[in-house]
This record gives sequence, C-alpha cells and structure tokens, in this order.
Amino acid sequence: MNLTKLLKPASVAVIGASEKEGFGGDVCRNILAYVKDKSRVYFVHPKRTSVFGIPCWKSVTDIPDTVDMMIICTSQKTVIPLLHEGSAKGCGGAVIFASGYGEVGTEEGRQKEKELVNEAEKLGIAVMGPNCAGFVNYVDNVQAFAFISEKRERKGSIGVVSQSGQLCLSMMDDPGMRFSYCISAGNGRIVQMEDYMEFLVEDEDTKVVSVYIEGVKDAKKFAGVLKRAADKRKPMVILKAGRSEKGGAIAASHTGSLSGSDASFDAVLKKFGAIRVDDLEELIAMSLLLSTLKKLPDKAAFASMNLSGGETGICADVGSLNGIVYPDFTKETQSSLKEQLPSYASVNNPLDMTASLSYDEELYAGALRTVMDDPDIGMVLIGYTLLFEIADPCIHYMYKGIEKVVKEKGDDCKPVAMIPFAENTRNPEYREKLFQIGVPILPPPVYAFKLLRHLADFIEYRPEDKTLKLSVGQGADCESCALSEHDSKEELKKFGVQIPEERIVTSAEEAMEFAKHAGTALAMKIESSDILHKSDVGGVKLNICGAEAAAAYEEIMQNVTSRRPDARINGILMVPMLKPGVEMMIGVNNDPQFGPMIMVGMGGVFVEVFKDVALYPAPMGEKEAMEMLRSLKSFRLLDGYRGSAKCDIQALCRFIVGISQYADENRNTLKELDINPLFLYPEGEGIGVADALIVKKKGVVS
Repeated sequence: MNLTKLLKPASVAVIGASEKEGFGGDVCRNILAYVKDKSRVYFVHPKRTSVFGIPCWKSVTDIPDTVDMMIICTSQKTVIPLLHEGSAKGCGGAVIFASGYGEVGTEEGRQKEKELVNEAEKLGIAVMGPNCAGFVNYVDNVQAFAFISEKRERKGSIGVVSQSGQLCLSMMDDPGMRFSYCISAGNGRIVQMEDYMEFLVEDEDTKVVSVYIEGVKDAKKFAGVLKRAADKRKPMVILKAGRSEKGGAIAASHTGSLSGSDASFDAVLKKFGAIRVDDLEELIAMSLLLSTLKKLPDKAAFASMNLSGGETGICADVGSLNGIVYPDFTKETQSSLKEQLPSYASVNNPLDMTASLSYDEELYAGALRTVMDDPDIGMVLIGYTLLFEIADPCIHYMYKGIEKVVKEKGDDCKPVAMIPFAENTRNPEYREKLFQIGVPILPPPVYAFKLLRHLADFIEYRPEDKTLKLSVGQGADCESCALSEHDSKEELKKFGVQIPEERIVTSAEEAMEFAKHAGTALAMKIESSDILHKSDVGGVKLNICGAEAAAAYEEIMQNVTSRRPDARINGILMVPMLKPGVEMMIGVNNDPQFGPMIMVGMGGVFVEVFKDVALYPAPMGEKEAMEMLRSLKSFRLLDGYRGSAKCDIQALCRFIVGISQYADENRNTLKELDINPLFLYPEGEGIGVADALIVKKKGVVS
C-alpha cells in the first residue's frame, strides 16, 4: 500500500477543526505550534468562519485545492461520507480518531469496521486508525497528532510506530527522544502495523525503527519486513504486549488482534535479528543508543572507564551478568595507562581511573585515546552520573576531553557511551552536547548493560547465516489425526532423517521368526495410530531375543485389546534396541501465525524440570541448528564436558535440518511432531531415533 499521501502529504484538511480541548482543537494547536508554512493546511468546520484566527472552510468540497490527506476529528457516523467527499478532492490518506469499531468487541462495532475497510479500499484511501492518536512526520513537519506535549525540537532519526497513542505521547515526552516519524496506528485495519514498519524500514531519514505492537495480523508481511531490515542492517526494536495470559487478553481487547504465541514471536525476532525489549524505558533507551551512535562498534568488546572503585565494581558485576565481554588490555595499553594514571590506580578492564584525570581535559583525552586505540576494544563506556544541577565541575573537563578525541579521530572514532550510576534528571546542556558528538547517555547499569547485550547481539548477527523466511501456512483450527509410529518414521525418511530398519508383524510366529534372524535384542511396540502412549496400555516390551518374541507378542496383544478394545491395530512394530546415548528430544508445533516451530532440548529432567529448550522457526540451515544447540544451558554436556566423549553434534544438526525441511514442506497439513527419545552418540557415531509421532490436520490439503 502506498503511504505517501498519508504520511508525506503536500496538502492537509483538518475536519472538525475547533478551539475546544479534544481531537479537533488539539490537532489545530499542534499545527499552530509547529507548522511554519500553513499555506496548504486547511481547517474545516461547517459552523465556523475561523479557528484560532485561521480561515475555516465549510466543507472539504469548498477547499480551492486538492487535498492529499484528511484528519477526521468528527464522530463515527460522519467518517464514511467524509471519505467520499475527500476522494473527490484527490484524497489518498486519512487519520481517523473515532472509536467504537472492532476494538469494542461487539457485532455492531465489527460491522462498522468492516464497512469502513470496504469503503476505504474501494476509494483507495490509506486510513490510519480508527481509534488512534494520529502521527507526526518530523522530516516534512506534518502535524496530525491529537495529544499535546511540551514544545521542543524533536527531529531526529527514530521512526516510531505504536498501537498505543499514549505510549507515543510518553516517548515524545522523553527529553532525549528525536524522531523521523511518530505514528499511532490504532486498530490498523486498513493500513496495518506491518505497512508502517515497511515504510520506516525503507525510509532513508529513519535510522532505527521502534515498535510497540500488540498483535501481528499478517505474518508473511511481518517476516518480509523483518527480512528487509536484516538485509539493510537497519535496527528494529520491538516491544510487544501479551507475554502473560493477562497481557494477551488486554492486547486483544485493546486492538482486537490476536497476540499469538509469545515464545514463537520471540523465536521469530531472533531469527531475523530484531531486538526485543521488555518495557517502554528499554524501548526508548535502546532506540536512543542506536540512533545516537555515529556508527556501530565493529566488535562486541567493551572497555569501561570509571572514576571510582565502586563504580568499576558495579560495571564489572552487572556487565558479567549480561554476558558483556571486557577484553584484557594489551601490554602496550597497560604500559601507557600506567604512565598516565596515579600510582595507586589498577590498570584493568573495567578500569578505575580515579578522579584525578577528570579535572584536566588533556589528561582525560589522553587516557580515553589510549583505551580507544587498544585493538581488542570495540566500544568505550564512560562511567559518570550527570546531574541536572552541576556542582562538581569535572564534567566540563571530561566533556572537552571526549569531544577532543571524537573530533580528532573523525570517522575512525570508536563508539562511546556514558553510563550513570543512579537515576537522576540529566543536565540538558551536556545531554545535548554529548548527543551532538554521538555519545548517548544510557540509563543506570541494570538497564544499560541489558541494552549493551542487545547491541552486542545485533553486531554479531549475520543475516547471511540465516534462512530468512517463515513457513507460514494455513493457520485455521481444525480436527487432527495421528500417524502410527511406523508411518511417522516412514514420512521422515523422505527428508533424509535416518531411521533404523524395522518391521511390523501380525502373528506370534512371525514375531518369533523375525527375532531369531535379527541378530540383536529388539523392542516390540504396539503399532496403532489410536494409541499414542503405548506404555500406558502395556503395549511395549524391551530387550526381546529369539523365542521370547512369541510370548511377548501375545502379552502385548492381550494387554492392548483388553484396555483399548476400540483401537485399530496394525500389528506389532519390532525394532532393534538402541544402545544408550545422551537422551534428546525434538518437537514441532505448528504455530497458527508463524508456522512450524522447531523445539530441541535434552531429555529427562532438563526438559521437565529445568525447561531447557530452544525454539526456532522453520526452515533453517545447519548454522541455525547449531545456534539452537549452543543456546541450551546443557550444551556443554554435549560438547565434551569434563573429559566426557564429545557428542556427534554435526549429525544432530543435520537431523534437525531434516525435521525442519519436513515441517516446512508440510506446513499446511502438519500440526505436531514429537521425536522422544532420540539418542545422541559420540562424535562420528550419529544418532538413534527411539520413537516418533506425527499429528496432522484432518482434511487439509497441502
């Protein structure tokens, strides 16, 4: 959908312009406060000749100009007639503040929304909302926002799109935030969140895309936008409601959209390298960090420079908790720092400089330059709490020292950020000065090092190592049917999944004959798609050899027919007993929005008690499978922990990829897949599949 006339209009009409408080009055106040050239901004009200001294037109039709975009501040019943009137004047975009549509959850509201969608699509008008707060285009100075905030300069490079107008206002109220666009999408039934995100990803004035989302409506488009952002290496920072059961219910009632599986959403963002944050403070701070830096670090390796031992200890501890890498300084760096710092200073990373250098810009610049020149350092963190009222003058000298090094090094300057140690109002003069030279002020350490972890992950993300697509299929709910263990394994064989040779027998004699010639102990299991938990009905016998097979066959059949007389039985499946190995499990759940999600974990207590599993969207390659395994807390047990044999991790990766390919190609029919247990053997010995279960959607055609 073309959003040019909506977000970058050459002419604007405010319908329902007013001097009262409310949508009509507040939009006009914002236009008067910020828009210098009002020659193509038209106020419309049938009963007024002027609003705030600006001439007022009786109707859109009366305006002696084409109208690219309408801001409709009037009631729901007027909206569709106004869209028709605007269409005749060339309107291609409209902001609709009115509520009472699908978000209220009534049949009447849904019907009103359907009518609005149909008319907007018929007329070719890109509609923002309904039930939104509007937007501000800071690049072209277009004001279509209905909430009032403090007047100040906000133009920058953060493109915000939010399903909450109040959160937009909160971001505007943050004194550090600087926007290219700030968009309150509202219900997003005509122009959806994915459309705004796509616009911002492609927009050259937007450096960082910052999103508050309550539900994904178009998973394919969502994935396409994330892929485009990954390819362009444009940061996408996302705050999503709905992690908890109550959060999901609130999100659905607010926007009328499904929140979807949160674990799946998280896995999708990781696949595409988008950054997920947990609250508004983190969204603001992460967006500011990424937009303020002139360039990203070339490596996720940090140096911390502080004025006291206490601050240094906090940076060391909180950084460590977030997996921040502090490389040891090179011998050359250590030697140089020892010459510059007092004799009682310890030359380590994080670095306690002591406060003495902070009162001399040349000395401070020298120490900063030395740390920045260390080849193992990618970014420098300066510990200092910048207060609103400056009592200690050291910031004057520190800033001049930082500025000197930044300007001296120019494009070769490594990124620098400042970390305060307590939450205080920042001095606006120095906040602005630091911003101008590309030095963001982060929140205190618990937030700051979480942001730096996000930054490190973004730096280390390699789109070329990813399979940047989703297997989004038919997400409709339907009945399901399970395949038997044998049929499940046969399906997987087609995708290169290694399965031991096995046989279905239908008599005790056949079982005994097969066992005599097998040459190994066997497992005997009831073969039925109606019985998923075989042990529960006495349907399994292990370590069976030779003549024992006949009696085992009879016992299994007697157990099962007495306990499950309704079950359809194909016979008994005879498979070689697998040698012991590291027990793993692999599963697939077909998420209704995002398609098949592959789950991997170690078996037993690691899954049941510790919940140590990795989740990743299909399809994937071997590098992504390895990344899944490395994310497990228990991965070290697979990689030769404390002298134990290293497992055949490459074989497991190939197996996971095969499962992923099966899930991808069967995305419209597959509901679930479970391989449990799977035994992983020492390096070079492969894997063994003990059991498999495929559940398909009944009656769905691929």
